[in-house]
Amino acid sequence: MNALLWTAWAAFFVVYETITLLNRRDDDTLSENTRRLFRIRTSKAGRAIFTIALAGGSVWFLLHILTETM
Repeated sequence: MNALLWTAWAAFFVVYETITLLNRRDDDTLSENTRRLFRIRTSKAGRAIFTIALAGGSVWFLLHILTETM
């Protein structure tokens, strides 16, 4: 059941993101919403917070997968 839910979630994301990329409207892709959420273009603090969050999450996930802990 878990594999089915993860697959459905991933498929939904791929379909939705593809649609948003093809329609060329502003502020509907994951990247555009992430930039707006963290105010990447206008805030050095937002840029720093995003960088730390992404890097920290990536390091955690790498360790989680490789060590099978956490």
